[in-house]
Amino acid sequence: MRAFFKAFHYAAKGIVHSLRSERNMKFHTIALIFVTIAGLLTGLSITEWMIILILFGGMLSLEMLNTAIERVVDLVTTDHHPLAGQAKDVGSGAVLVFAIISAVIGLIIFLPKWF
Repeated sequence: MRAFFKAFHYAAKGIVHSLRSERNMKFHTIALIFVTIAGLLTGLSITEWMIILILFGGMLSLEMLNTAIERVVDLVTTDHHPLAGQAKDVGSGAVLVFAIISAVIGLIIFLPKWF
């Protein structure tokens, strides 16, 4: 049972590290705060909040996975290697795709409430 709870400690440590050291993670967290405020002001439905929360979790998780990929690649090689660059680019691309889709979904949810 002790190992089970220790895993939560390590996970929290990773989240805190990401929030403190990663510029994009800070950006996504600030966006999360603004979207939350907008959601509170516009009175989102339970279903809309569930969608927003899934997007928050997906975005932050993908950003942390991308950071993990970058760290592992940097650990494995300091040389410029095409595959290392591709691994980093694909990870960044995954984050970008999710961010664009999240923004579109956000517009679908919020625009009708604002206009």
